[in-house]
Amino acid sequence: MSTPVRGRRLDPDARREEIVAGALRLFSAHPYAAVSTTDLAREAGVARGLINHYFGTKRDLYLEVVRRLTTIPEVAVAELPPGTVEVRTGAAVDWFLDAVERHRGLWLSVGTSAAGDIDVDAILAEADEIAADRVLAALAPDAPDDPYRARVRSFFGLVRSASREWLVRGTLDRAGTRALLVDVLLAVLIRPGHSDSQV
Repeated sequence: MSTPVRGRRLDPDARREEIVAGALRLFSAHPYAAVSTTDLAREAGVARGLINHYFGTKRDLYLEVVRRLTTIPEVAVAELPPGTVEVRTGAAVDWFLDAVERHRGLWLSVGTSAAGDIDVDAILAEADEIAADRVLAALAPDAPDDPYRARVRSFFGLVRSASREWLVRGTLDRAGTRALLVDVLLAVLIRPGHSDSQV
């Protein structure tokens, strides 16, 4: 991905998004401590002072990047293809695996378990709640909140474990990871007492 050209005029929201995109690339490729504010500014094609202007500190920018990586955006739900719950579930899992593969390093550092950082852990907890909302809205809109929310949140534990098996241990390839996540998510969404995936 090419580095943005310094000096282009962008509105504040676009400039902020450009900085976040550059930070996501750097934090996905390098540990937090190895990335400097100068590196972040260079990657985004902005003056270093703009990092502070928009985000305050390197840590604040990092937390925003973690939030973006771990929170399912509304657009991901809106862009799911029409069709059966099986088709939509497969597309949702593909979207997730694409994001994890693109940002492997950062996902492994924060997305696969509790990070031990109070701010990051709070972001992960909030991301799980948002993800539960969006999974249920996209794949099981008529399901009652209880117990389905708990079932979907429990599924996220498998997502993190399967990510490690795929990206760290190599005991699953991407296709195997996809098959596991799709099968289990469909099982999670089946109403108790039903033998098919009609939710």
